[in-house]
Amino acid sequence: QVQLVESGGGLVQAGDSLRLSCAASGRTFGNYAMGWFRQAPGKEREFVGLSSWSGGITYYGDSVKGRFTISRDNAKNTVYLQMNHLKPEDTAVYYCAVQYRGGTKPTDFGSWGQGTQVTVSS
Repeated sequence: QVQLVESGGGLVQAGDSLRLSCAASGRTFGNYAMGWFRQAPGKEREFVGLSSWSGGITYYGDSVKGRFTISRDNAKNTVYLQMNHLKPEDTAVYYCAVQYRGGTKPTDFGSWGQGTQVTVSS
């Protein structure tokens, strides 16, 4: 089982950038596609994006497309979420997870990390 730990969250202003990291334990990290989700208070967990096992294919949710970029370094067992042009509505707890089934629903993913808080002030 892969274990995940997110880091890099914080308080930023609108228009700023932030990079989140998701460090994985387990030798099979490079076998899996990885996803990022976020959850704001009182809202459902929202798909942000995913990276194929190699990083060669990425896919994003409409709300972040063009602003967020996912990359990964399998040698470091780490996947990243680069967030640019942040908006107050990006405020949420951000989670990484392993994609165990095809799809972008939270139920298609597992081995969730504990999350990292991102707060964007206006």
